[in-house]
Amino acid sequence: MADHAPMSENTETTGYAFAEAEPRWQRAWAEAHLFDVPDVPAPGTPTYYVLEMFPYPSGQLHMGHVRNYTLGDVVARYKRARGFSVLHPMGWDAFGLPAENAARERGVHPAEWTFANIATMRATLQRLGFSLNWDREFATCEPRYYGLQQALFLDMLAAGLAERREAYVNWDPVDHTVLANEQVIDGRGWRSGAPVEKKKLSQWFLRITDAAESLLSGIDTLTRWPERVRTMQARWIGRSEGAKVQFALADGSDARIEVFTTRPDTLFGMSFLAIAPEHPIAARVAASDAKAAAFIAECAALGTSEAAIEQAEKRGYDTGLRVAHPFIEGATYPVWIANFVLMEYGTGAIFGCPCGDQRDLDFARKYGLDVPVVVLPPGEDASSFGVGDTAYDGDGTLIRSGFLDGMDFATGRRAAIERLESIGAGEGVVNWRLRDWGVSRQRYWGCPIPIIHCAACGPVPVPHEQLPVELPADVRFDLPGNPLDHHPSWKHVACPACGAAAVRETDTFDTFVDSSWYFARFASPHAPTPTDPDAARAWLPVDQYVGGIEHAILHLLYARFFTRAMHRTGHVSVDEPFAGLFTQGMIHHETYRDASGWVAPDEIVRTAGGATRRDSGAPVEIGRVEKMSKSKRNTIAPAPIIERFGADTARLFVLSDSPPERDLEWTEAGVTGAARFGQRLWRLVGRIAEEAKAGDTQAAEVPESYGEAADTLMRATHRTIAALTEALETFTFNVGVARLYEFANALAEAERAEPTPDLVWARREAARTLCLLIAPMMPHLAEEMLSRLEPGGALAASRAWPEADPGWLAARSVKLAVQVMGKLRGTIEVAPDASEADVLALAEAEPNVARLIEGRRVVKRIYVPNRIVNLVVAG
Repeated sequence: MADHAPMSENTETTGYAFAEAEPRWQRAWAEAHLFDVPDVPAPGTPTYYVLEMFPYPSGQLHMGHVRNYTLGDVVARYKRARGFSVLHPMGWDAFGLPAENAARERGVHPAEWTFANIATMRATLQRLGFSLNWDREFATCEPRYYGLQQALFLDMLAAGLAERREAYVNWDPVDHTVLANEQVIDGRGWRSGAPVEKKKLSQWFLRITDAAESLLSGIDTLTRWPERVRTMQARWIGRSEGAKVQFALADGSDARIEVFTTRPDTLFGMSFLAIAPEHPIAARVAASDAKAAAFIAECAALGTSEAAIEQAEKRGYDTGLRVAHPFIEGATYPVWIANFVLMEYGTGAIFGCPCGDQRDLDFARKYGLDVPVVVLPPGEDASSFGVGDTAYDGDGTLIRSGFLDGMDFATGRRAAIERLESIGAGEGVVNWRLRDWGVSRQRYWGCPIPIIHCAACGPVPVPHEQLPVELPADVRFDLPGNPLDHHPSWKHVACPACGAAAVRETDTFDTFVDSSWYFARFASPHAPTPTDPDAARAWLPVDQYVGGIEHAILHLLYARFFTRAMHRTGHVSVDEPFAGLFTQGMIHHETYRDASGWVAPDEIVRTAGGATRRDSGAPVEIGRVEKMSKSKRNTIAPAPIIERFGADTARLFVLSDSPPERDLEWTEAGVTGAARFGQRLWRLVGRIAEEAKAGDTQAAEVPESYGEAADTLMRATHRTIAALTEALETFTFNVGVARLYEFANALAEAERAEPTPDLVWARREAARTLCLLIAPMMPHLAEEMLSRLEPGGALAASRAWPEADPGWLAARSVKLAVQVMGKLRGTIEVAPDASEADVLALAEAEPNVARLIEGRRVVKRIYVPNRIVNLVVAG
């Protein structure tokens, strides 16, 4: 620029052509193999493993995916710039019912549907420029993956961590399949609509309860997990101390009903005993009592989920049996079959204490049973306190409880357990809410369970050398039930043990199994064994895991158990899979409806008065902002956003405005604002690049001194480095974006000053730094800008992270308050290292202070360095 005239921010240059630039830089990264890492890094190489929860290939990414993977990619790119060898892989959680349902409804094979969806989603991920190790990609439906999963299962079976036993399940009598609790809607199968039955089936289980104590205590080591998730896991595992109590049947037999209770201190408040409809005693009663059998059949239609049972009306059937009280001589109580007692929890039986449990109280009131009061709240009078419609479950003093009278809860529990043990009627135990993990599913599109059933030998493991047991491709979906059961030849094999005719297990694994070890496979995805020990030691545990709060319990708990099981069987050397966990918030969007139902955002046109349909002009009602969901059609696909604004704009938007752990509202204004910011940076850096071309060689050298404008910009540069480094280390990405906006303003302000050589140098340094700082968030734009500043230079993605110089971070001056007789009278600015004498002289020279002390003697001068001066005067 002639005569070094100050540049104007309004100077227009050619706009940033993201559609051309983004694929070009993606090719450059791929050709340079920037994101590839070896399975076993060289000794001494610092490693960092960042992983986002891998997606189910439904066919379309949504903006929630974009947010999830952008968060992880920012971490991966930042850590790579800090000198780490970064493992950042991608794969597909590809088995599951949606693919099988697509096969039934559309007449396509699940594999065809799945891999077509993978291709679509992979293309979108690649367009977003994520720095992924694509050479490690796999899908869980590939035999090369699930065959090794079968090997892991066999190792767990040999180690006693897996077993086959009977259990009650939700059974759809029309589709002939087991349903998960979530697939039972109002007591009916979600697909068939048929009333669901409880059915006892032989199922394969992984013995997660064996690891309950380890899983609970391990939570304390997960210091980089959200406290909310740690609490949810602890509650799900559910450790409780109590007693097993043996209630003898009062029918002259030796039969007993065992009950687990956390409150043995309230046994004197017993009113009834209730058993689950599946309890052996209930079956015995039903064998000779048609009404009992009918009641049990009604209970079977409820399903097995706690939620369904909790919401149902509490109902019972009096069996006519009675049990003896362990402490009260001669006292007996009725035995009821109750629909709210689960066979799978505790012992399948409870003793009812209505005064202290609302469910028991409601049941007792409904059937006219006694409500003995045995707990007295603090401050209440035992002679007048009673229980109305609300049970009292707080602390208190035991009353009307024989030898326990006057005791508190803890003391009474110990005393009750001691008495039970002394009379042989029970014992103190620790109980767990956690139940073993049933992994059998009656469907085709899943990993085959590698077991062969022989009439003579029983269940026989498939020999390792015969793995993988592959799914047959030629299956039919026109019959109800599991297609593997209908296949004419696949299941018929010889027994590996005796050679006799046998049949394969036709159940497949729960898909949670597939996602419980994929992170370990990523460390060595081409190894002939499930893991390579050296690679597993190098990369595990995952340093940073990123995913939704909806997976806080089951997926994370199963992965923690699976890692322990793999440690025990020699596949990994750690117990915890994820050292750090971050759970991102949801993305929300407005909802729209017309007379026909929900309307998608791309089907409407916003008007001054509201919205109309794009095709017909019919009015559309604008509803609440809600979580994006397919059911309400308020999802936003990333592909159109990339086409219109570019990948970096989509990335920046999901990082802006809201802390990443909180929900984010998708708005058109927010996206266009992110796009404008990208274009502004392009113009800013472009003008500085043009200035560099026209400048002299003197401006390329580090200045010996800096004028005020250059000094201000250098301080802004290094403070931004420090602030953004802290933001990326602490996952406060929205704060980091805000600092970049401030830095852009500082750079623009520096353009308005006279372009002296020191300022020209400072501007180039600031622009170069801006490119590197924004590279984790807007990597394509960073490359494009840096290539203009430094043609032929190294890729931004390969450069080191800038380091903040402490000298530039130090305060240039400190503002001090000056008081006279304790009242603020003025302020002064001094150098941080100014002497006390200089500070006091400046304080007394401050015009307002000087006027107040003129003609008066200063008897005391108080100086608190870098904070305050107080002058005490006489007269």
